[in-house]
Amino acid sequence: MQREIESRVQSPRPETPEPSSRQGRRNAGVGVQLLEDDGAISPQLEVCLKHIFSKYCTPQAAGVVVAPGGHPTLLTPPEGAYLSPQGLDDWARDTNGAPFSEETKAELREFLDVTDDGGLTFKGFLQVYQLQTENDEEETWKDLSSHGFDRTLRLVASRREDMEDSTNST
Repeated sequence: MQREIESRVQSPRPETPEPSSRQGRRNAGVGVQLLEDDGAISPQLEVCLKHIFSKYCTPQAAGVVVAPGGHPTLLTPPEGAYLSPQGLDDWARDTNGAPFSEETKAELREFLDVTDDGGLTFKGFLQVYQLQTENDEEETWKDLSSHGFDRTLRLVASRREDMEDSTNST
């Protein structure tokens, strides 16, 4: 059953990493690791995932703070935060273009860390990305990009924001 959830959380694309590289460790020359040597989520990736989770969690995280120089400060989820069914749907839609099926949601509740009411905890959210990154690192990079992170795990303006800015300036 664990394999089934892994296949639902990751992309069905048969892409593989470059020869002689290991999943989650492809950008070693740049210093960005998605997974640690023991397979755990890297500290850099965890900070990004906290920000993404915070955009959809209940209770809501405080708003984005703009630090001196105009750079946004990453969000951190409040203690005890979780993804409600609506938050889970919103995250899945913003990440993959569609919410998860009811079958996938049931498997998430069964195999990952959830609240007593079935809300996906941050620990469960990390489990999703740990499994996905082990199996399909590029899918994780795609997810990060869809939430505004570049290949150095820095939050940058999304293409949609860039398009809105150029539309508003004309």
